[in-house]
Amino acid sequence: MTLEEQIKHYRKQAGLSQEKMAEKIGVSRQAITKWENGTGTPDITNLMAIADLFQISVDELLSNEKSEKKQSDYVYESRTEYDIDGKKNYDIKLGGAHAVDLKAYDGEKIVVALFSNIYKNLRADYKVKIDDIKNRIDVDLNRLNGASETDAKESLIISIYIPVKYIRKIELSVNAGTLNITDIENELIEIDGKIGEITLQGNKSEIEIDSNLDMQIKVLSHEGALEINQLSATSRLIIPADYRFRSAKKGIATHIYYERQGKKVDDFSEEEADNYIELNGIKSELVIVKAGV
Repeated sequence: MTLEEQIKHYRKQAGLSQEKMAEKIGVSRQAITKWENGTGTPDITNLMAIADLFQISVDELLSNEKSEKKQSDYVYESRTEYDIDGKKNYDIKLGGAHAVDLKAYDGEKIVVALFSNIYKNLRADYKVKIDDIKNRIDVDLNRLNGASETDAKESLIISIYIPVKYIRKIELSVNAGTLNITDIENELIEIDGKIGEITLQGNKSEIEIDSNLDMQIKVLSHEGALEINQLSATSRLIIPADYRFRSAKKGIATHIYYERQGKKVDDFSEEEADNYIELNGIKSELVIVKAGV
């Protein structure tokens, strides 16, 4: 998303009209209108005020715009598309990658785009295979010609766009430094692999994460259950200041801790909240951190 789309997205997510947002950050409604239609750009002071209002950093406010610019600047690119004709389950196996973006969009095709600054023969060395089997779409990324897992983890960027109206369940298997999941509304997303950092934004889904790597999970916005299954790992889950949730720990020798401003605090989960956070597995710890508090 561009900056103007980001501002509009966060404003609507917060349930604010343009007038209310303008009032809260001390500008005119016309300024908000200009920022959202791209005819004006907030200065650094207003960017800081917007980020503070939505409990995010300025970098996070600009991150998607920067990401899109970076993708357009990559030297090598390969794109695979396939028409979708109805609701499907998706089984996606990617192997290693530096970063992965999984996003729902208003369209009719599943799009798998690969980016790199290293692979001169990106289109020859990486082949995306898409199989349509009844109610399931299988996506497999195959490495050819000696392309290595190590190189993929260092420099391969993968963006996957799925039509929002055609999503049932999603299974994703990947080993990546970062994973972003955005605007997906479905029954279940299952994630398996080794992932260093996961960012969730605008999703309405039950999300299950099975990873034995120490992780940082950042929730910008999410509705539903978040279930984390780990073996001998310690992970951090960063949530918005106003995020309400229930929590539970299961498995063997698992622990959930709570943190504000860098200090451990008492359990701040709620018994009646709709959102649900669960830690499962063996000898694992989860630290839940409230951002901006």
